[in-house]
Amino acid sequence: MASVPEVSPEAAFRALQEDPDAVLVDVRTDAEWNFVGVPELSGVNKQVVLIPWQVFPSMQVNDHFAEHLRRAGVTAESKVYYLCRSGARSLAAAQAAQMAGFPHGFNVSDGFEGPVDAEGHRGTVSGWKAAGLPWRQR
Repeated sequence: MASVPEVSPEAAFRALQEDPDAVLVDVRTDAEWNFVGVPELSGVNKQVVLIPWQVFPSMQVNDHFAEHLRRAGVTAESKVYYLCRSGARSLAAAQAAQMAGFPHGFNVSDGFEGPVDAEGHRGTVSGWKAAGLPWRQR
């Protein structure tokens, strides 16, 4: 299996702005989308695709992930940017998608919230939110 390239949140957002076929897939859980927020892409005339890699609360891997990508309109030609909380689940999702026939995947490094800061809070050090990229509460 080929490796999945990592890109910064800023580089992913630029790609979403510049490439009409680029897609952002947020692989976090329903709880994270609802309580933490989601990337806001209306400014680039897109919507984030919400497909959990693991299903809350059991955190079992979503066995239908590739099928859900297809249903969302993602194709083998799509450039897909995978995002989770900190970059680990999105890497696993991107690798699985690659094996399922989606070869143009990128892992968004540090994800939506990034690592914790000195006080144990996420979203202040790095990641989508810390980069000041658009997001909203659901």
